[in-house]
Amino acid sequence: MKFFRPRGRNDRVRTARSPLTQATALYRAGRYAAAEAEARAVARSRVPDDPYASLALGFVAMAIGAQGRHGDAVAAYDALLPDFGRLFGAEHPQTLKLRSDRAQQLTALGRHAECEAECAAVARTAARGTGPEMHLIAAAAANGLVFAVNAQGRHAEAEALAREALTAYGEQDLLALVLRLGLARGLNGQGRHGEALAEAEGADELRRHVPEDEYRPQGGAVDLVMATALFGLGRSSEARSRATAAHDACLAAVGPDHRRTVEARTLLDRIDGA
Repeated sequence: MKFFRPRGRNDRVRTARSPLTQATALYRAGRYAAAEAEARAVARSRVPDDPYASLALGFVAMAIGAQGRHGDAVAAYDALLPDFGRLFGAEHPQTLKLRSDRAQQLTALGRHAECEAECAAVARTAARGTGPEMHLIAAAAANGLVFAVNAQGRHAEAEALAREALTAYGEQDLLALVLRLGLARGLNGQGRHGEALAEAEGADELRRHVPEDEYRPQGGAVDLVMATALFGLGRSSEARSRATAAHDACLAAVGPDHRRTVEARTLLDRIDGA
């Protein structure tokens, strides 16, 4: 996910080097606990009402979520939302990104209907805005929406939402990759495993062109969806190999408590029990 610096009425905080540069580098290296600690230090070092203090705490929440502490992440986001609204405004990209990031932690806790409603609201607001930041936020919120709708078993609807979002986004990057995985999940949910495998393979091809530091938080995601499709096609040996790769990648990328690691472990158990 892209990281935005304050704009507009907060131009006074612009600097040649963001105070979060080091935290960002640690996050992109997959060192989420260190990124959390660095961002907390930045927050403590700022004066009251400095927008970078709130941005740093938003970064803390994101790093917490990347470690699989989804409940703690939601609590951190909840505490920050009033400050972001006051400092940046309700429809500012920073506020919308915070809401989108929070919503996607909700679905990791099984709060899928809440995630769906929030992502839909963020996407609508972002669609009314202009500029590349709003375009990214709309696509990220659409991704959360697709995931939440899939999680509620409405797979045909998720497929339609994913196709619409991919057309609207029109890029070939990490967000396109995760949207294609959402589409593949929707197809898997409908029993259309061959089509799902083709979409997952397309996402895997995209992955080869995404910088490693950008893809790292999604570690295991492609293998997990591919394994699900292969299992649905009755190709159990290949499915188990992919599911094992997914589980190992998830452990390395986001740790044992992350919802994707748990999903990979559950899929392995299904394959072994079949």
